[in-house]
Amino acid sequence: MLDITVIILTKNEEKNVEASIASAKQIAKRIVVVDSGSEDETVSIAERLGAEVYFHEWENYAKQFNWALDNCDIKTEWIFRLDADERITEELAKEIIDIFNNDRQAGVNGYEMHLYMYFMNKRLKHGGTNKMYFLRLFRSGIGRVENTNMDEHVVLSGKICRLKYGFVHYDYKGLDDWLKKHIWYSGREVVMYSEREYEALSDGKQKRKRGFYYKLPLFLRAKLYYIYRYYFQLGFLDGKEGKVFCFLQAYWYRFLVDAKIYETKKEKKK
Repeated sequence: MLDITVIILTKNEEKNVEASIASAKQIAKRIVVVDSGSEDETVSIAERLGAEVYFHEWENYAKQFNWALDNCDIKTEWIFRLDADERITEELAKEIIDIFNNDRQAGVNGYEMHLYMYFMNKRLKHGGTNKMYFLRLFRSGIGRVENTNMDEHVVLSGKICRLKYGFVHYDYKGLDDWLKKHIWYSGREVVMYSEREYEALSDGKQKRKRGFYYKLPLFLRAKLYYIYRYYFQLGFLDGKEGKVFCFLQAYWYRFLVDAKIYETKKEKKK
């Protein structure tokens, strides 16, 4: 195994955690699961599969991951950030193994890779999902997750390389679960908007996109964003699954965030 610790954050992920840990075993010397109070079989499954399980009360994703960096006695040279609903593909694992064993470039502190988005058991390839790259593998002691409520990224100094292959994001346990999760996300998004956290994002592209988006008229911007994703970014080419995803993720979710922003502003005027 490579000198890599894979860190996975969990909360009621019994449907996902086994596959996530199995994929991590392809490259990991050590697998650390930080659980925030699962009420299902997540912890027992993770322990049965050989992961080291820690408990930490949930605050937000960034603080949870940084707590793992600071408190889980990580001694490996490298760290891989993996969500419970994500999988390291065989192709990505082989690419990482080959780089670490044969072709590692000097001075590289991190590797970013493509995210393969699955929704309703189908991989989406359009509507902006084909442009999603994330920094997930980085040197221990150099990278940390920026403390924001949404769109948090690993921040580090030094050279970053992009890998050819990617990891699978399988954030789908049925529409009811998807909707519940995004209702929760919408609350975090409102906090990010209210406290203008997006202005401090390390990802310059994300910072500019959110700054532009939030200058557009309330409610109208959700419709415009859906049109952009579904038509201009060709989301319709992903069929019915693409239509459902673009409508819910780009329109329904963004409209819900705006509704909560509007509600918050009304409450402040009382």
